[in-house]
Amino acid sequence: MLESQECERHLLRLLERYGYLPPAEASILEVGCGTGAWLSQLVRWGTRPEQLAGIDLLPDAVGRARRRLPPGVRFHIGNAAQLPFAAGCFDVVLQATVFTSVLDPQVRRLIAAEMLRVVKPDGLIVWYDFHVNNPRNRDVRRVTRRELHELFPECHIDLRRCTLAPPLARLVAPRSWLLAHLLNCVPLLRTHYLGAITQRTRASTFPG
Repeated sequence: MLESQECERHLLRLLERYGYLPPAEASILEVGCGTGAWLSQLVRWGTRPEQLAGIDLLPDAVGRARRRLPPGVRFHIGNAAQLPFAAGCFDVVLQATVFTSVLDPQVRRLIAAEMLRVVKPDGLIVWYDFHVNNPRNRDVRRVTRRELHELFPECHIDLRRCTLAPPLARLVAPRSWLLAHLLNCVPLLRTHYLGAITQRTRASTFPG
């Protein structure tokens, strides 16, 4: 799909910019790993399975991820607000559309604090989530730039807009890949932020 290919391309550029491409030796945690789609992609890009970990609240999702990934990947069923990992043990901590599913501001703050706790001081938090609301789904709420800076104080936050609005992509892409690509070039039609969160001493610039 258009959106997944675009995300993969931008994520590869981000990892390269911050020195994690190829990611073979990087220790990487995915918060809210679901069925393991992103972890599978990291394996395809060369990350050693024993360097990967994922955590999710849903046992069924974790079970599917275990069946999908090589045996070396570590999986945990649990709450991202209480990560079962030591401080500073991951080079990269990734979250994809987790925070928009968390409506409680305090829980969001706890998850953000845990992500900061387990990432190395010179490590990288990869962020991918909605910056717009879905009027048809009250079970999700966007995360704005302002809230991101509140969630990750004293950090450098480097974001770019990406991902053509999913309803529009589903309508257009099957009919015209070119039109979907052209629409995706319009920033106002992109519904997600993809970017890097780092301690200020590690700040870099993610190219647009």
